[in-house]
Amino acid sequence: MSAEKLVIPVVGAVIRSEGRVLCARRGASGRLAGHWEFPGGKVELGESPREALVREIDEELRCEVLVGSRVESTRHEYDFATIVLTTFYCDLLGGEPHLTDHDEVRWCTPGEMEGLLWAPADIPAVERVRRDLTHGD
Repeated sequence: MSAEKLVIPVVGAVIRSEGRVLCARRGASGRLAGHWEFPGGKVELGESPREALVREIDEELRCEVLVGSRVESTRHEYDFATIVLTTFYCDLLGGEPHLTDHDEVRWCTPGEMEGLLWAPADIPAVERVRRDLTHGD
């Protein structure tokens, strides 16, 4: 009998500005090094996904965001755990992104997003965001 895989709820911020989206590359140490993702992190016990996202963006980027509508919710099985990623559109309210957990951040157009190596759990949200931005939604 195999052990159940750990299920980890995480959130990601799709921060938009002037037709571009903030994309973050995972640092060289840790899982999925070098892969791009929407910044965010784990939802802690007792937190709503939106509360977790505000906290995580403050911790990771030293920025304040207003969390808007849900983009996508994805369940992806990695070898280490099952990730349930919920992404939200966000507006930057204050601060400029600073690198703490990531080794690079970029403001990308929909076309530029296509050329990045994305973490597998983020791909459905990337596709939705690219469609939304391309069609002006």
